[in-house]
Amino acid sequence: MRNTRFRHHRIAAITLLAAIIGLTVACGGTGTANSGDNTLTVYSADGLGSWYKTEFAKFTEQTGISVNIVEAGSGEVVSRVQKEQSNPQADLLVTLPPFIQRAAADGLLTESNVDTTAVAPENKDAAGRYVAIVDNTLSFIANPGATPAPSTWDDLLAPRFKDKIQYSTPGQAGDGTAVLLLLQHLKGKQGALDYLARLQTNNVGPSSSTGKLQPKVSNGELLVANGDVQMNLASIRDDGSKFALFFPAMPDGVRTTVALPYVAGITKGAPHSDNARKLLEFLLSRPVQETVGSGALGLTVRTDLGASTPAGNPSPAATLAGVTVWRPDWNVVLADLDADLAAYQKATGS
Repeated sequence: MRNTRFRHHRIAAITLLAAIIGLTVACGGTGTANSGDNTLTVYSADGLGSWYKTEFAKFTEQTGISVNIVEAGSGEVVSRVQKEQSNPQADLLVTLPPFIQRAAADGLLTESNVDTTAVAPENKDAAGRYVAIVDNTLSFIANPGATPAPSTWDDLLAPRFKDKIQYSTPGQAGDGTAVLLLLQHLKGKQGALDYLARLQTNNVGPSSSTGKLQPKVSNGELLVANGDVQMNLASIRDDGSKFALFFPAMPDGVRTTVALPYVAGITKGAPHSDNARKLLEFLLSRPVQETVGSGALGLTVRTDLGASTPAGNPSPAATLAGVTVWRPDWNVVLADLDADLAAYQKATGS
C-alpha cells in the first residue's frame, strides 16, 4: 500500500512539474523559448509566391524548418500584425514601403541581428529592424486591345479609357500608394491631386490588392492598371497573362518610376523569432540572391551581385532600360502620409 501511495504521489509530482515547465515555455513567448519548434509563419505582400515556393522548400530541406505563408495586400498584412499584437502569429513580415516603415514606427518589428553589410543603405533600416529581400519598381500594364497603346500620363485621361482603368488604392496597397507618391514627385502635391481627380472619371474604383488587377487586364475587363515589374513579369511567365508593361511619360518624354522593394522584418513577440532570423539570413545569402533575377523576376538587393538576365525569361533589368528610378526617403514619406492620403480621398471622393 505504501509503495502504491508513493507511486501515486510521485506521478502527481511529475505531472505537476511537467505542467509548470510547459507553462514556463509557453509564457517565454519569443524566439529562444520556442526555437525548438520546426516551423515559422510569414505574412507577405503578394507577388513572390512562385519564388517563395522554390526557396522555402530549399530552406526546409537544409534546416528542417517548415514555412507557413500568408499572402495579402501590403497594408493588409501589416494591419493583421497590428491586430494580433496581444497574441502574435507572424514571425516574419514582408511588405512594401512605406508600410514596412510604418510597422517599424508602430513598434511591430524588432532588431533582426542579421548581417546586412552586402545591402545598400537605402534598402535597409539603420536600426536593423528591416531589410529589402527583392528590389522592385512600380509599373503599369496595358491590354493588347488598348490601341493605340498608352504611353504618357495624359493618355490615361482619354475618354476611350472610361471605366477601363483601375489602380490599387493608396494607403491600402503599396503599388497604389506608389502611384500617388510618384505623381507628387513629378507634378507636385497639388498637381498630383488635380491629375488623380481627373483620372477618376476613367477609374473603375478602389482595390486593396494590386495583384487582383492583373487577370482583369489580361482578359480585357480592364485596359490599364498599375502593378510592379516583378509581379507583372512573373504573371506573364507563370500565368500566361496577356498584357504589356509600360511606364507613363511626362510631356518631355521622360519616363520615371519609383523603387518598391519587398522588405522583411522580424515581428515583435514572434513565437519563432530564431527561425525567422534563420530564414531572413537564408533569403539574403548570396546563393538565394543569385536566384532573384531568374526565379522572382526581381532585382537582387546585394551590391556584390550584378543584375541577372537569364535566357528565355523576361528581364527586369531590360524592362527598366531607359527609365529613371526614383528612390524616396521613406521616412519623410511616412511623416506626411496620413495628410497626403486624406487629401487624396478628398480630391477623388474615394
